[in-house]
This record gives sequence, structure tokens and C-alpha cells, in this order.
Amino acid sequence: MKVNRHAKIIELINKYHVETQEELADYLNQEGFHVTQATVSRDIRDLKLTKVPSENGKQRYAVHQAAENGMSEKYIRVLRDGFVSMDMAQNILVIKTVSGMAMAVCVAIDGMKWNEVVGSIAGDDTIMCAIRSVEDTVAVMDKIRKIVL
Repeated sequence: MKVNRHAKIIELINKYHVETQEELADYLNQEGFHVTQATVSRDIRDLKLTKVPSENGKQRYAVHQAAENGMSEKYIRVLRDGFVSMDMAQNILVIKTVSGMAMAVCVAIDGMKWNEVVGSIAGDDTIMCAIRSVEDTVAVMDKIRKIVL
């Protein structure tokens, strides 16, 4: 439950400009997670979220980007927890995830900042990554295998 809630929090703060813990709790409750402000506070601490300036001059929550080479423990944990399988079609990498976790795993992959990955999109349980070449697709699959196995 906590892993799914953390994945939903990452999804929500990337989708909306969440300014307060109460606002995040409201979004989570709307999504079916029954949480209190205290739970949200612990989740923010666990995920190491930070506040960043938004376009309107206010502050909003964001994923902290301080890890070397993008390999933060948080991204690795989300990738391990959400990953189910992967396959390739030329330079397109298709990753299957636990239902509801594709967005969080996609954020984790994007957060890795691998040069081979041009971009990615996520549905509910599937991610499609555009990779620069067939050889790069194989290399990315190897990187993911090393993380999830």
C-alpha cells in the first residue's frame, strides 16, 4: 500500500502544482488513498520531496534531483517495486509494470537521465521508451536488468 501511495504521490506532484501537505492529502483521498496530513508528512520525508518555486511565484512539491548520475535510491526502489517485464521492438522499449505504477516507474527512468533514452510515456501499466538505436535499446535493457534483478 505504501509503495502504491508513494507512486501516486510522485504522479500527483508531477501532474499538479501541489503547494501544501493538505492539498496533497486531498488529491490522495480523491484517488482512494485514505490518508491524514501526518501520513502525507511522513511520505514527503520518505520520498525526500522538496519545495521548488513555481511559475506563479509560489512554492510546490517536486522530486529532489540531487543524486549522482540520476541513480538515486528512490528511483531504484520505484523501478524495482513496479517493474514486471520488458521487451523491445527495434528502438522502442516496452516496459510492463504493476497496475497503476507505470507513471512512477516512467518518472524513475526519466530521472536516471540515461543518454540512450530520448523520451518515454506511460499509461496505467505500460511504458514506451523511445531509444536512440537498437544497440542502445539492448544497453538500456541491460541497465534495467542489473537494477531489478
